[in-house]
Amino acid sequence: MTAETQGRGGGAPRGAANRLDRRKARTRAALIEAAQALLAEGRTNTPVSVITEAADLGTGSFYNHFDTKEQLFEAAVADALERHADYVEELTRGLDDPAAVFAQSYRLTGRLHRQQPMLSKVVLGDGLRSLNSADGLGPRARRDIRAAAAAGRFRVADLDVAMITVMGAALCLGQMIHDRPEADDASLTDRVTADVLRVLGMSAQEAEALAFSPLGTSSSE
Repeated sequence: MTAETQGRGGGAPRGAANRLDRRKARTRAALIEAAQALLAEGRTNTPVSVITEAADLGTGSFYNHFDTKEQLFEAAVADALERHADYVEELTRGLDDPAAVFAQSYRLTGRLHRQQPMLSKVVLGDGLRSLNSADGLGPRARRDIRAAAAAGRFRVADLDVAMITVMGAALCLGQMIHDRPEADDASLTDRVTADVLRVLGMSAQEAEALAFSPLGTSSSE
């Protein structure tokens, strides 16, 4: 048996091990997706058997990945926060102005509530955690505010107070977009962004230039 077909120490063939890893990853992803759907519906008291049924898996599969239902829901929230943040991060890559990065991240996040409502509801349902979370948009917002302040674009006396204002407005915006399906979510998001930028110390003219510029560009371009 060659090194390509045999694992180290004479274990399982490498191809079989890779297939097993992929199967485990698919099972875990199915459980997380089912948990996210239940979180979005507010059904956190659902038994494990209902979760595995929604994931089209046997109950035993659950305990191969998670010890408790609470552990699964924590993983589901963390996954939603990271996917949300990674999406925004990708679309703001290449912007040199940290204030523009923050503004466009905020505007993209507002639009995501209508574009991906299930993901949005998971994020909103765990909204208070996002303020000091190590996952998702919270730490990225903190990073961008700090960078914009260092560059002289924002005037922030206390970063923690700024985060309370920024994240509080973001959560209220998301909830309003869900509560008012007839509202123009893009326009509402951009107007809130302009107000948030003013709170962060920008002039009305600067704030509006960033909040209403075409997404994907900087006002300085």
